Amino acid sequence: MACYVQKFGGSSVGNIERIQHVAQLIDKTYREGHQLVVVLSAMSGETDRLMKMARELSTDPDDRELDVLLSSGERVTIALMAMILKNLGVNARSFTGRQVGIVTDGAHTKARVSRVDTKRVLLALKDKVVPIVAGFQGINEASDVTTLGRGGSDLTAVVLAAALKADTCFIYTDVDGVYTADPNMVPSARRLDKISYEEMLEMASLGAKVLQTRSVELAAKHQVPVEVRSSFQDGPGTRVVKEDVDMEQVLVSGVTGDRNQAKVTVVGVPDQPGIAAKIFVAIAEAAINVDMIIQNVSQDSLTDISFTVPRSDLKAAISLVQDLAKEVGARTFEVNEAIAKVSLVGVGMRSHSGVAARMFATLSRDGINIMMISTSEIKISCVVEEKYMELAVRGLHQEFELEKPPAA
Repeated sequence: MACYVQKFGGSSVGNIERIQHVAQLIDKTYREGHQLVVVLSAMSGETDRLMKMARELSTDPDDRELDVLLSSGERVTIALMAMILKNLGVNARSFTGRQVGIVTDGAHTKARVSRVDTKRVLLALKDKVVPIVAGFQGINEASDVTTLGRGGSDLTAVVLAAALKADTCFIYTDVDGVYTADPNMVPSARRLDKISYEEMLEMASLGAKVLQTRSVELAAKHQVPVEVRSSFQDGPGTRVVKEDVDMEQVLVSGVTGDRNQAKVTVVGVPDQPGIAAKIFVAIAEAAINVDMIIQNVSQDSLTDISFTVPRSDLKAAISLVQDLAKEVGARTFEVNEAIAKVSLVGVGMRSHSGVAARMFATLSRDGINIMMISTSEIKISCVVEEKYMELAVRGLHQEFELEKPPAA
């Protein structure tokens, strides 16, 4: 008898008919005799609807109250699912994040999990109960409700799988796995049978929307076997596993494009030791994620410092940089939201040269200018004008021969 965690995303439980369909999938696994924990997201669009209501009432809603509001979406789906499963003869019971013992730090709207008390879940499993758990939420040490950021239900599932030492954590979504590129952008994209934790982490952080970045990070740390599957069609998905020798034979595993980017440039910064530290320490303390950083060559003892942030953090970044620019004696600052990040990912880059040259040549051939470049052992990212993102992704996908084979 295996222990599985099954997580179903918002599109999978988007209406009553889909909830009923998912209940059939859960019932099938339950009838096979496995121990099972189910994690659910809110119905598709529900979190956005709640956020819109909050914005209509306040231009800057309080984060603590936002967490109370946004966490309600998952409570609806777990209650409905438990009801349907009981009608099917499955002994199911709904649990909130608080009830399954997910304890976080105090960072409202993007809390990090500190510990998990699995006592109630283990008791439920012992009594042959299927826990239906609200994803995306927990409580802090003050017993306030917290949420885990966009895609946080993935994190809930992996956290529980790690704590329970589950055999597999299945992430059910509206696609049947991880593709070499977004199939909506590149119709010829190919589904991967397996991908390493490291590659999946890079792809998730670079714009692939299949898994939340922090969930992959945690899965890698605790070696949790993860499989991404479709809740709408049968068949295998993509396994996220430890890197093996075969993976290094593949030069590039995927191409990603991310529009959720904005560039901030602090113009005319005194070129002195400690200035960059002052800027980025303040940004880090505000929990703003910085990706790429470029500092220009100094002229007349002044330099420009550019960095990219997620658009969701841009408002906070602008507010902070306004004060920082004055504090460090900079001339001004500029913001550019019309950018996107295009990236290549593959563990094969460690043992193969020339990937960057081919990437730059492909972009040049398509008339796409590169604004910023960032590299690691297994990825190369370029910031380009947003209007060229899809062209860049398609061109790179073709250049590195990632298309699915033609139908026989």
